[in-house]
Amino acid sequence: MTDEVNDVENWQIRAQNAETALERLQQEAQNRLILAELKAEAIRAGMVDLDGLKLLDTSDVKLNDNGEVEGGTALLAGLKRAKPWLFGGMSSSAAANPPRPEPPRTRHANELSHEEWLQARATLIRRR
Repeated sequence: MTDEVNDVENWQIRAQNAETALERLQQEAQNRLILAELKAEAIRAGMVDLDGLKLLDTSDVKLNDNGEVEGGTALLAGLKRAKPWLFGGMSSSAAANPPRPEPPRTRHANELSHEEWLQARATLIRRR
């Protein structure tokens, strides 16, 4: 009878440990999902360095039924107001315009060295 009681106690302890481990893993998975959603929101908000998410207090952040962070946009808007340097902003300098594409300029025979002129002449003669 004592063996049966010990077996039942062992199974109860193992079940309790398994439930504790399951709860811990579910909480870790939810925290990772919250962090992933916040990263996506931060990228959409224009955050330059995602390490800035470590400054957020995520203890009150919850996921809704769709798996989205409730109030994530407002949370990042508050961070953007408090620490604007973490986000890309408008530049005060004017953007440089790329140079206009121009066709390659052909070189005149007077600009060629004697060796270059001989090579160009030989190329032209071969084409005929």
